[in-house]
Amino acid sequence: MSGFPFYLVLSLPVLLTCILMSINKRKFKQRPKLPPGSTGLPFKGETYKLYSQNPNDFFSTKEKRHGEIFKTNILGCPSVMLTSAEAARFVLVTHAHLFKPTYPKCKEQLIGPSALFYQQGDYHTRLRKLVQGSLSLEVIRSLVSHIETIAISALESWSGGHIVNTYEEMKKFSFNIGIFTIFGRLDANNAEELKKNYSILDKGYNSSPSMSGTLYKNSVLARKRLSQTLSEIICQRKETRLEEKDLLGRLMNATDENGNSLTEDQISDNVIGVFFAARDTTASVLTWILKYLHDNPTLLEAVKDEQKVIYERNDEGSRPLTWAQTREMPFTYKVIQESLRMATVISFTFREAVADVEYQGYCIPKGWKVLPLFRSIHHNPDFFTDPGKFNPSRFEVAPKPNTFLPFGNGVHSCPGNELAKLEMFVVVHHLVTKFRWEVVESEGGIECDPFPIPQHGLPARQWLSYCIKEQLPSTFQNPDDILGIEPSLRGKLSVVYSNIFEKPMYQGEIAFHIPESR
Repeated sequence: MSGFPFYLVLSLPVLLTCILMSINKRKFKQRPKLPPGSTGLPFKGETYKLYSQNPNDFFSTKEKRHGEIFKTNILGCPSVMLTSAEAARFVLVTHAHLFKPTYPKCKEQLIGPSALFYQQGDYHTRLRKLVQGSLSLEVIRSLVSHIETIAISALESWSGGHIVNTYEEMKKFSFNIGIFTIFGRLDANNAEELKKNYSILDKGYNSSPSMSGTLYKNSVLARKRLSQTLSEIICQRKETRLEEKDLLGRLMNATDENGNSLTEDQISDNVIGVFFAARDTTASVLTWILKYLHDNPTLLEAVKDEQKVIYERNDEGSRPLTWAQTREMPFTYKVIQESLRMATVISFTFREAVADVEYQGYCIPKGWKVLPLFRSIHHNPDFFTDPGKFNPSRFEVAPKPNTFLPFGNGVHSCPGNELAKLEMFVVVHHLVTKFRWEVVESEGGIECDPFPIPQHGLPARQWLSYCIKEQLPSTFQNPDDILGIEPSLRGKLSVVYSNIFEKPMYQGEIAFHIPESR
């Protein structure tokens, strides 16, 4: 090595290290960074912040601070939230292959890992066809009279002037619709077991083992009891050997290209998944509709006028609603649409990145949850002028594409949206033509249970309504003989006393409840 500088040999490792560091530094600089934001407390993240306040406040505060894409941690899952319509389309439609449908493990365990909305590929396609088949327009048309019977029974049970929790009562109604859609006629004992245990499961849905161990544990135990009840129902159905065309029948009789049937666990997961999709979401929207109509008397009168035409055409409600008549409610439909927008009971949906995904210069790491925020889109003033105002007339013009997503978007959009809207049409029709109500606490607050609902579930009183257009029965000699008079109308009754009781006809209207004993 004579003639070769020895110090060069010694400096060679240092030189190579510098070169490698420079290369790695360039790579590091080129790799997109994580979105801004905070992940909150260890394990719990920002779950409590999200579910303990108005979702609008949580999302808008984050967006103002960080922009249209930010990171957080929900139910123990590192997550990225996206607030723009373009981002929702990116995740749910144009690049859906990069994001698999998923929920936090604690939620998946309660509903069941084989449920429709966790699936992709052939299994998802197969399941979706089965569910859509049981909820097709052809099938739903035949359900109008059944839904109407259940709706009338529910509304009448709330009347009489006692205070009811509107949301809880709407949940009972929508669960009964779910039972009929899934099972057709179901034994009363089995139906009661399903209702009781699903209610327990529901209470722990927004919790996790690390947040509320007892609440979550009770939900898991209720889930096991639900599976047992469903197993008994499936066994009974097999013994009858009848090929029913309801959802359970379709699930039990379905086979794939290899002749394989769904397992009992797969059937149970999908039945419970349909309960989850059908009960609380529809009940929440119905509760908001009642509140919005109560808070907007002019709109309520407009809905009444529209529904009264159909009511009178049906001989004062003596004939049932028809499918065609539910298509003749344009203003009511705008009220439903605006309620769906304002309430946005599905604030977001869960997806999971199947690989590192770059979006708007940020990296969404593989395995992170990705949440397109429907609520932020629906309350964006660029799409909906004065978004905090309840204004059904905005739907006289169709919203811009991908800006109104009450039932999701893409191949995983809700297959039961037509059934949900039909329930709303039927309930609103009978509510405004046969009943009057007053909200006991009309506060502006929102709570999550597990979806956004008015504060305290909207406590309200309700009365049957009648129009006095004929001579009153002779048993009514004075106003005091009419029991259950709606409080807001008692003063009006004394004013029109002579008109009602001294003349055979009364040209105005007054609402009161006549006990059956009368």
